[in-house]
Amino acid sequence: MDKGLTADAAAAAARHARYGSLPGRIRFEGMTEEVEGAPTGADASYDSETSWKYYSCLALDLGL
Repeated sequence: MDKGLTADAAAAAARHARYGSLPGRIRFEGMTEEVEGAPTGADASYDSETSWKYYSCLALDLGL
């Protein structure tokens, strides 16, 4: 029975070494990125070549 206690203690020590502390905080500035937006309004142009990428139809998704 004494062997079981040492195996449990070793497993607990291994878990504590791996999961014993939380990772460091990530600043909000490190999680965001600023990019230039696409033009809107009169400056925007329609591109029929890539418009199919944003089309969604349930019948097509189901293969009907």
